[in-house]
Formats: sequence, structure tokens, C-alpha cells
Amino acid sequence: MPRGDGTGPTGQGPGTGRGKGLGRGQGRGRMGGPFGAGPDGSCVCPNCGTTVPHNVGQPCNQLSCPKCGAKMTRAI
Repeated sequence: MPRGDGTGPTGQGPGTGRGKGLGRGQGRGRMGGPFGAGPDGSCVCPNCGTTVPHNVGQPCNQLSCPKCGAKMTRAI
């Protein structure tokens, strides 16, 4: 039992945990790869090499190449 001198049992109630998830900016980005590519950059066609600017909120893999029609990928 606690006596006010620090000899009591270790607390095990709420507030002693470390929280959920990785936190502190660790982990993978939403769209895969080591980190999210961010809003800047471009999309490139893996078939013919055509490059187009990346639009925020629209993943490159949802775009079709304007020249050959293949699905685009994110340029690194």
C-alpha cells in the first residue's frame, strides 16, 4: 500500500500506456513505397516514357497515358 514515501506498487491504471500506431512520422506512405511522394512531382508512362505533371488528389495509377493509353506510374 502507498505510504507517501514511494514504496507503494507501480501504477497500472489508465495513463501508463504508450499509445497506438507508429507515430513520429515513421512507416510507409499511403500509396506504397518507402514514403509518400507528396504533392509535387510527375507521372510517367512505363510503356513509352511520356511524362505529365502530377495532380494533387489523383493517383498516377488512375491516369492513362495520353500517347499510348497505358496506366501511368509515379516518377521518383
